[in-house]
Amino acid sequence: MEILHRAYAEFMNDPRSAWSSQGRNGKAVLFVHGFTGSPGSLTPWAEHFVQEGYSVEVPLLPGHGTSPADMNKTRWQQWYLEAERAYESLASSHEGVAICALSMGGALALRLGALKNPRSLVLVNPLIHIKGANRFLIPIVSKVLAMQPAVGGDIKKPHSNEYAYDKTPLKAANSLLHLLSDVQDRISTVKEPLMLIHSKEDHVVPSTNADWILQNVGSTIKEELLLLDSYHVATIDNDAPEIFAKSKTFIEQNW
Repeated sequence: MEILHRAYAEFMNDPRSAWSSQGRNGKAVLFVHGFTGSPGSLTPWAEHFVQEGYSVEVPLLPGHGTSPADMNKTRWQQWYLEAERAYESLASSHEGVAICALSMGGALALRLGALKNPRSLVLVNPLIHIKGANRFLIPIVSKVLAMQPAVGGDIKKPHSNEYAYDKTPLKAANSLLHLLSDVQDRISTVKEPLMLIHSKEDHVVPSTNADWILQNVGSTIKEELLLLDSYHVATIDNDAPEIFAKSKTFIEQNW
């Protein structure tokens, strides 16, 4: 077992905490969680790479891991800057960095792909657009309401917990719309090898998101994996072992 960074000890007491691990093979993987989520949704996946000798960093995005009210005080630029900080930290001391991400983390990963030079991207149920009434209602409702019902916890496997908020902060959700627009505008400049993993049944992010990314991304190497026994937070759901194994193979093949 690798010697883990001190932050990992803190994580063990609070699954919402950021953590990192220094590996032995000179390669690194950044893991980026989703909207209102936490590192707890990615830890088993990241641990799989730790066991294989990779360095990993699993940041906690600003406004997450505390309270929905705190998140309403943050904007998408702050979430991106923390993901970028973690990426640069790994890139400065490793021969390359791959990025694995869940949900909104997928949008942040695509932005990093457009602006940086990661080895590859692995996205699980990534979010790239919000369609329907919510697209138009969120900017309006966020001016008068602070919260609405939660979007987290869409997991088929019993007793799994992503440690997400129990409410959706609407000012942050409105900022999320601006992030998605920014990434949509940049999507054709993302050239890195892309593995897109999505669930057949997802009650949070429709499959149109995966379809749109695959149709518009600039990547030449694209691999799609459909999960049949997981909901949105597939990284801690029934298909997690398949995600871990196949993402590692894809990252190694495209290093």
